[in-house]
Amino acid sequence: MRKGLDGFLRSSNGQKVVMAVTGAVMVLFLVAHMLGNLKIFLGHGPFNEYAHALRTLAEPILPYRTLLTIAETGLFVSVVLHLWAAISLSRRASHARPVKYVAKKPQAGGYATHIMRWGGVTIVLYVVWHLLDLTFGVVNPKGFDSEPADRMVAGFNASRWYVTLIYVVAVVMVGLHLRHGIWSAFQTLGWANRARYRALRATSTAVSVVLVLGFLSAPLAITFGFVK
Repeated sequence: MRKGLDGFLRSSNGQKVVMAVTGAVMVLFLVAHMLGNLKIFLGHGPFNEYAHALRTLAEPILPYRTLLTIAETGLFVSVVLHLWAAISLSRRASHARPVKYVAKKPQAGGYATHIMRWGGVTIVLYVVWHLLDLTFGVVNPKGFDSEPADRMVAGFNASRWYVTLIYVVAVVMVGLHLRHGIWSAFQTLGWANRARYRALRATSTAVSVVLVLGFLSAPLAITFGFVK
């Protein structure tokens, strides 16, 4: 059983499945995270209640922050497995084609490769900053002891426009990464065919656009003074 699993994970198809499944986990997290961020438009109170609820789920049956810690651990494992699968597949492709072709790669293929590679790096770097800023308060003007809504407003305050600009770039990269990643997942899982091609392409684009707009709306509203 174990040998069969090891063989599957070492295979190209197995690594593609790992990428698809872990990618789906991360998309679900992004949807939930986006919906939570949008609560800032309802005011500081509802946003703080949402942030507090995440930490007190299932209390007193389970200790404080138990379910959130489990979810964060699962997300972290998904990210690590996703990166491992991406690196493994990239190395496999390089070894399979050690000599570069004389002909140039198609523009679409080159674009997708650069987006997935550098987009992934950009996203990881920004996630580290994002955690230090809004979760741990290390680089946030309000610090860790402040309310979540206060940290969010202070984090994207007009005086820190450069943070918002970096956030915009990172989120757009996430959107481009998602668009290609979701489409690749459809292909890996065997859902893509001629009959579904347009619908699945449209779905990949729609999910990416909705998430990008959803994530950008709150920080931009704060930076331009619509949310205070």
